[in-house]
Amino acid sequence: MSEPVKTAVIYYSSTGNVHKLATALAEGAEKAGSDVHLRKVTELAPPQAIASNPQWAQHVESTRDVAEAGVDDLLWADVVLLGTPTRYGAMASQLKQFIDTTGPAWQKGLLADKVYGAFGSAGTRHGGHESTLLSLYTIFYHWGGIIVPPGYTHSIQFQVGTPYGTTHVGGDGEPGEPALESGRYQARRAVETAAKLKAGRS
Repeated sequence: MSEPVKTAVIYYSSTGNVHKLATALAEGAEKAGSDVHLRKVTELAPPQAIASNPQWAQHVESTRDVAEAGVDDLLWADVVLLGTPTRYGAMASQLKQFIDTTGPAWQKGLLADKVYGAFGSAGTRHGGHESTLLSLYTIFYHWGGIIVPPGYTHSIQFQVGTPYGTTHVGGDGEPGEPALESGRYQARRAVETAAKLKAGRS
């Protein structure tokens, strides 16, 4: 029997929306038979900035038990799904800081040939959803990754309206079932693709 696909869902979330999406992606990967590491990246904002937003402060407190991501999580995984809120149309600095620690692994070719995908949230409907995901895909190109987007390959994608990756409009409140189901589907598709690659390589 072949070894199960290993999936790392790594994200940054300030007020909880991306955390909820990350949890849905982790669920989707697990239901597809994958071992999963759900990891948050290190918070870089100063305590006074966090305290100035009660929702941010509450989220930091409620996710203290979520392990922080390390480069080892990337090395372990066959599938890597990165999530972030939008910051001026690009990824949050907290996730970028984590990515900037991967240089030695990248130089050794250790990040190549894995399946990658991205997900995120922006405050408004046209607030940078696609450009944020594409900013992550640019990273995956440099790593030599195999990008597996959800595309319009399932009816849920027509409902949420994006082929690039799961996204959520933060101004509408917490992610609802369509966005969560899109995340589960995105992860399942990535795991199924990685399983085919593993089978072919063996």
